[in-house]
Amino acid sequence: MSLPVLAIRNLCVDFTSSAGKHRAVDHLNLHLQKGEMLAIVGESGSGKSVTALSILRLLSDTQVSYPSGEIIFFDENEETDLLQLPEEAMQSLRGQKIAMVFQEPMTALNPVYTCGDQVAEAIRRHLDLNETAVQQKVVELFRQVQLPDPEKIGSRYPHQLSGGQKQRVMIAMAMSCHPTVLICDEPTTALDVTVQQNMLKLIKELQLQHQMAVIFITHDLGVVAEIADRVAVLYRGKLLEEGNVREIFQHPSSPYTKALLACRPALHPKGKRLPVVSDFMDGKMTTNRLASSHDPIEQIKTTGTANTILEVKNLCVWYPVKRSFLGKPLAFMKAVDEVSFVVKEGETLGLVGESGCGKTTLGRTLLGLNPVTSGSIIYKGQDLTHASPKQRMPFRRDMQLIFQDPYSSLNPRITIGEAIAEPLRVHGLVKTRREEKERVIDLLEKVQLEPAHYARYPHEFSGGQRQRIVIARALALQPSFIVCDESVSALDVSVQAQVLNLLNDLKRVFSFTAIFISHDLSVVKYISDRIMVMRAGKIEESGDAESVYHQPQTAYTKQLIDAIPGMKTDLFGSQRG
Repeated sequence: MSLPVLAIRNLCVDFTSSAGKHRAVDHLNLHLQKGEMLAIVGESGSGKSVTALSILRLLSDTQVSYPSGEIIFFDENEETDLLQLPEEAMQSLRGQKIAMVFQEPMTALNPVYTCGDQVAEAIRRHLDLNETAVQQKVVELFRQVQLPDPEKIGSRYPHQLSGGQKQRVMIAMAMSCHPTVLICDEPTTALDVTVQQNMLKLIKELQLQHQMAVIFITHDLGVVAEIADRVAVLYRGKLLEEGNVREIFQHPSSPYTKALLACRPALHPKGKRLPVVSDFMDGKMTTNRLASSHDPIEQIKTTGTANTILEVKNLCVWYPVKRSFLGKPLAFMKAVDEVSFVVKEGETLGLVGESGCGKTTLGRTLLGLNPVTSGSIIYKGQDLTHASPKQRMPFRRDMQLIFQDPYSSLNPRITIGEAIAEPLRVHGLVKTRREEKERVIDLLEKVQLEPAHYARYPHEFSGGQRQRIVIARALALQPSFIVCDESVSALDVSVQAQVLNLLNDLKRVFSFTAIFISHDLSVVKYISDRIMVMRAGKIEESGDAESVYHQPQTAYTKQLIDAIPGMKTDLFGSQRG
């Protein structure tokens, strides 16, 4: 075995706040070999990102302390403890020897500088090149990470690029000085499966080409199965197990690892409750092969003879992208183009496709949040296409939206109790404050939160808890129709399982009809009765969920399914549903 390029020994990381000290990483030991890709997996709060940020010393000195441990970087037979390195020396090492691709490129990139300037800045900082050579290297890096039109894209600002393109700019910046170690912190979490697949392929190619050591942080075991050599599983700051990916996946020793493997929706047919981490940690489950043993849940009745609740006819939503001197539209971006479909009462219709295909625009248009260019939307026999706000008011109570990002859809200045109570007040459904609080607490309990949470603010909750809060708010008016817009896409796989189980449970209690929007076909297949695939504003394919998933009729749908991480590997064995 070759010498490691990085060794973490007995590392402890403590955070200090007004509430006291919290140990985020607890006596962690890891090593990384040259040319190896090590995946670190675990839920949010497991210590993955804290470990990565500690390697680069990017955590605030006023809030973090290292009671014990060392992080040794091996460079040309020299050993350096990064925790003891002076800040000036650390600045020289960051980006040049150890680089990082951050989770959210929009916040990691400076919005007031062009993408080319930001990559050039990293090159100027570490390499002794003249300006012409710097600009040539920027273009070459953009070409290497397969950005379109590499000569011109450097003059664009981050907001002018797609999510996948911004992530490629981040990778180009990280690769600019040919680092020995590359840290990728959840770089594909919020990307479409096809963009994610291309990004994983790119990172793997760059690793092999430059013989880099890569630490890949993720909560998606399918991603790990695609690209990693070894995997380390973290839980509440502790290392539970570590080893070869095939060995860990096929013979996991930790109950927590078994839980992460078992709760992926792709492994379970519709009608089976997804296992969650607590099932394994409490000893209720003893195996990660649950397809034949897990208790079925009651099927939701969605027969073909059910009444039609929503009918969409030739719907178009176009946005002008070019205007004449007098303001007349000359060209349009056809976000939704001649779309027609029906939704039956009580069913869940899955809507899938890549970013930009028109999924979210369609969902928001159905709820009256986007203007209609042409076509019609008929809900419960009423044409809502051009209804005025006053005419739509009764339907606003009956049609609700669960947003993709629960944090940005909650007001940070009001408690979650107030946030859930607000629609009750607006629609005059409660007469007294006492009745209002009772209704809100009942909703909190229905989404498996506690009455004590009533007076807390959004920042005091985890991502999964915030998603439960926005679900409770959407259900406060007891709607008949709900649009779920990517409501589980950014969640850990274990939290995602809890939310999907919750949605199924709540559907039985409230009997609502739903459109479930996602780019992940495995999730949509599990939760939906029917699936509708969108591409470039049009319906590419639709049909029964199982048929679309297992026998796709178009090359595009097959491409979406093949792009699901882990689908092409045999590491999950007979677990796949």
